[in-house]
Amino acid sequence: MSHVIKKHVIFKRDKWNMVTVEVNGSRLVAREISDQWGEDTHTFLSRPALMQWARERFPRDLFEGTDEEYDAMMEAFRNV
Repeated sequence: MSHVIKKHVIFKRDKWNMVTVEVNGSRLVAREISDQWGEDTHTFLSRPALMQWARERFPRDLFEGTDEEYDAMMEAFRNV
């Protein structure tokens, strides 16, 4: 039986600035791709751990975008 890795695009500004989450069994792998910092990978073993990281990594008051964009991004994390 092969594992199917499901990829969720959390947000994407262009091909150089995005966050994705891959679900591989019980592992959740968040990838941040930035034109400034390159690629950064974070692995989580639970959805609550992913959500805690997302809230700490993307605090609302430092988010560069509209409230609607922020809410959509957090909803995308919750839907992983």
